Amino acid sequence: MIRVQNIYHMLAYAFQVLREQGYRDVATEEFENTAELCAAILARGVRSQLKRGLGQEYVDRTDALSSLRGKIEVSELVKTRSVLRRQLVCSYDEFSIDTRMNRILKATMVLLVRSDITASRKKELKRLLAYFAEVGDIELASVDWRMRFDRNNQTYRMLMNVCWLVAKGLLQTQSDGTSRLMDFLDEQRMSRLYEKFILEYYRQEHPELSASALHIHWVLDDGFDDMLPTMKSDVMLERGGTVLVIDAKYYAHDMQQQFDKRTVHSANLYQIFTYVKNKEAELAHTEHEVSGMLLYARTDEEVQPDATYQMSGNKISVRTLDLNLPFEDIRAQLDAIAGEHFGKEVARV
Repeated sequence: MIRVQNIYHMLAYAFQVLREQGYRDVATEEFENTAELCAAILARGVRSQLKRGLGQEYVDRTDALSSLRGKIEVSELVKTRSVLRRQLVCSYDEFSIDTRMNRILKATMVLLVRSDITASRKKELKRLLAYFAEVGDIELASVDWRMRFDRNNQTYRMLMNVCWLVAKGLLQTQSDGTSRLMDFLDEQRMSRLYEKFILEYYRQEHPELSASALHIHWVLDDGFDDMLPTMKSDVMLERGGTVLVIDAKYYAHDMQQQFDKRTVHSANLYQIFTYVKNKEAELAHTEHEVSGMLLYARTDEEVQPDATYQMSGNKISVRTLDLNLPFEDIRAQLDAIAGEHFGKEVARV
């Protein structure tokens, strides 16, 4: 299990904007479900965006007009016989708020209004929807979520990610048109958020460490690497010659079972061992110490992985992070990992 409130904290590390003044009261609220949390974040984000002004882009329009604007569409003019009504069919560009991102915001708020959230939250979203009267509709199921952000639309980055969570992970539309809250964000999406949270936590709370998600190079005898898979760490912590490679895992079951025996997931262990040994070989000509850790999100299962192994000269740990505790306790767990590998002087700022 994971506390809904902790999802906010995880999102706040992934998206720094959630730590700004306008969102701080969200951290003190209690939410019954994740849809309620996303609705609260989205409402504050949209209000903030409205103060700046909704983003605008040049949008292609084709309309029957009484005066020339842009380019005449001759085929449409003949087809619609607009000339008989003394109109011209023109195509032109218009600077408009009817953009793809604004359509996604509108559609997500509509979806949340139809979901299992409080009446007061629904009323708040409906008030905000009034500002989107000139924005068209879009089917969230068909949205291409690959977007480019620049200085003109950077403030939409977090909003689009919350919309993505709602559209892909939180809600299912029923045959009667209503929306039902899923049990939780699915494993794939929670896994991505979990990885991002751990990386950003160490980046922000432990600046004395170098925290990154770097590629690890295969150390090969002849340099031939065709068809070898890419090795990219979830989190790599470095200080001097000391390196900790963390592979963050979010599964429904954090151990595998064969007959009556529970063991660490084989593929996970092989993966972290490969990462560590190749990083070890990469640093062979410098003074170094490389360790690895599988950090699972704790489940409700009775048996949890908690062990440290010495493998071919390297320490490989298997731990769990309990996301159902108060967030200060989660901080303490992550800080303890840093202290264990980099010394007691490593302290959270």
